[in-house]
Amino acid sequence: MKAASGVENNLVRLLDLVCKLRSPGGCRWDRDQTKEDIARYLLEEACEVIDAIENGSAAGLREELGDLLFHIVFLSRMAEERGEFDFAGVMAGIEEKMIRRHPHVFGDRQVGSVAEIRENWDSIKKNEGKGASTYRERFQGITRTLPALVRAQKITKEAAKAGFDWGRTEDVLKKVDEELEELKAAMKTRRSDLVREEMGDLLFSLVNLCRFLEVDAEASLRGAMNKFVRRFSHIEESLLKEGKRPDDATLSEMDILWEKAKFLQLKKD
Repeated sequence: MKAASGVENNLVRLLDLVCKLRSPGGCRWDRDQTKEDIARYLLEEACEVIDAIENGSAAGLREELGDLLFHIVFLSRMAEERGEFDFAGVMAGIEEKMIRRHPHVFGDRQVGSVAEIRENWDSIKKNEGKGASTYRERFQGITRTLPALVRAQKITKEAAKAGFDWGRTEDVLKKVDEELEELKAAMKTRRSDLVREEMGDLLFSLVNLCRFLEVDAEASLRGAMNKFVRRFSHIEESLLKEGKRPDDATLSEMDILWEKAKFLQLKKD
């Protein structure tokens, strides 16, 4: 009870803080913000939460979760000012929804697997009027502001529910090879529109392969980017010790340092 009381007190203070910022005697910048402004910041904060999780920093995650919560409270306050809803309504709504969608926890529904839990979730969601009746509606219901890789993987997942899917990994790999050859052919035409189209097809096929192999495409690419940054940073640090910068080094010099960075990473792993 003491912990719950502390949470309630902190939440009340946060709500009061946002009210103060939005008040006539508060901050002009905060008063001038629109829903669209906050939506943009909200997306950035959500991405920073993901970065903190991947970095493994508890302190960083706590800070970023706070930033994310602030923007949720801020949006709720803006809605309250318009007489639409308030933060209490947001909390009550999500509590009711989670209880309703977990009948195996809060009700008498019996489940035997995680797959069955997911099926129940989709069924309950559909009964709430949230489910789409056609696959076109399902595709359109996938948020357009999601990162392209995430959205592409969700689209292929929906298509797979209709049985529009490959049977074997080898078949997906053949499709990737096919798209790569089409990209090469487009490059020979020197037509940027064709290259862009075929590059998109290749990327989409790779995302489909990720989904087929149960690999998160977005996380996989973020991991590759982080690895690149680590290795290139090693190149720069090594060159600086020699009194050089990457701009002054030859490609062969950097290639040698790149391979060394790979070796050092393997030893660390």
